[in-house]
Amino acid sequence: MRKIVIAGNWKMYKTQSEAKTFFSEFPTHLKATAPQAAVFDRQILICVPYTNLSLLQTVVPAIGHANLHIGAQNVHWSENGAFTGEISAPMLVELGIKYAIVGHSERRQFFGETDETVNKRLKAAQAYGITPILCVGESKQQRDTNETESWIFSQLAADLVDVDQNNLIIAYEPIWAIGTGDTCAANEANRVIGLIRGRLTNPNVTIQYGGSVKSDNIDEIMSQPEIDGVLVGGASLDPAGFARIVNYH
Repeated sequence: MRKIVIAGNWKMYKTQSEAKTFFSEFPTHLKATAPQAAVFDRQILICVPYTNLSLLQTVVPAIGHANLHIGAQNVHWSENGAFTGEISAPMLVELGIKYAIVGHSERRQFFGETDETVNKRLKAAQAYGITPILCVGESKQQRDTNETESWIFSQLAADLVDVDQNNLIIAYEPIWAIGTGDTCAANEANRVIGLIRGRLTNPNVTIQYGGSVKSDNIDEIMSQPEIDGVLVGGASLDPAGFARIVNYH
């Protein structure tokens, strides 16, 4: 059965003091915006900068919300080595981290991430029991030239080699909609995610949509039958707004 996962990606935002302030407010808003008489069946995941991981692994359990988890924004493919600035899966496991984003478009665009390195990171995460969130998606140019499907299919073919689809989340993030305010139409996101699902060997993989998700469009996005959650960027930084996204109606 497909799980609903609502994830936030803080990117390079929030110091430790700012993170503590967020989590002092978030639970109150989470309760206030919860649908009445609803069974809470969705996972909440917030992927934070590495400097916040250890701190929040002590802060979050005190909230007492079993479905609330902290995740990392990347993971290296080696257990250790001369890889300045990288963090390995064993280091994350030591902190109790069970989720990590892999292959985000910003990593691909600005830091030279390739499908080969994405595949290595996915397998390294899974080897240590970490569930990776694989990000795939097309650029504006690729969409305008009708290459969306072929591009995403090529990403999946390379990224998922020898990857266990029983321990995987995929996020469809059209690059042209990330941080631009230009959201992919809900029915179009649903169509593409359906195509992604058709390329998988496990149809129960959770597939999220990401790209300018906000509190005022989350209900429409989550009404689509193929969409199993969202990966939220900027809107996850605000405790009230992100709580409303988590508690979509």
